[in-house]
Amino acid sequence: MTQPIPFEGQTAIVTGASSGIGFAIAEALAKQGVAVFNFDKTPPPEPLQRVGWRQVDITDEDSVRIAVDGILEERGAIHILVNSAGITGLTNRKSHETDTGDVRRVMDVNFFGSYLTSKQVLPVMTGQGYGRILHIASIAGKEGNAGMLAYSASKAAVIALAKVQGKEYAETGVTVNALAPAVIRTPLVDGLPDVQVDYMTSKIPMRRCGTLQEVAEMALFIVSPQNSFTTGFTFDLSGGRATY
Repeated sequence: MTQPIPFEGQTAIVTGASSGIGFAIAEALAKQGVAVFNFDKTPPPEPLQRVGWRQVDITDEDSVRIAVDGILEERGAIHILVNSAGITGLTNRKSHETDTGDVRRVMDVNFFGSYLTSKQVLPVMTGQGYGRILHIASIAGKEGNAGMLAYSASKAAVIALAKVQGKEYAETGVTVNALAPAVIRTPLVDGLPDVQVDYMTSKIPMRRCGTLQEVAEMALFIVSPQNSFTTGFTFDLSGGRATY
């Protein structure tokens, strides 16, 4: 019989947990007994089970530092960080048609948000000799989605971030990995043009979107104590689209 994952007593930060993938992962962790803190600029539309909301601008280093310090003062440790906050920016346009300000904004949220939160949390985790960091990337970061330059480039940067950090902290008891979903049915995807969603799902051999439950269950394993010998890796969740 499979033993339950021993999460009881742990503390987690999940960015962007007010909706979508972050919401699903935060709920799943809370159900495992984890004290979860949602870093988001806006509160969730409905209460999360045992999840505390902290108003944080993850693109601002001081905002992140103050929030992390507050959790440490309250809980004394941080065991898990899941970087799920992300935006697509303007889509369905070629590179020469992109807006430079929009590209910078997407990079700020998707890459710098993951960089700044992990920068603050890594010294805590290495000091306690244990930690799990999961950066939510995307299949777009592996393959590049036409019409989504900013999003694809930012998620490629997130994958590189996980590779570098995984190597840097491999001997500390801290693992750093990424997860690259294909199209997951979320409010973010619902907001994309139909032509963009059709393009992305047409590349999935299973011919369907992934579900939030599938993302949450894989994320639980990645940030669990059982996942102790994998770091710097990008897990696939693409319905067969990516096999590398």
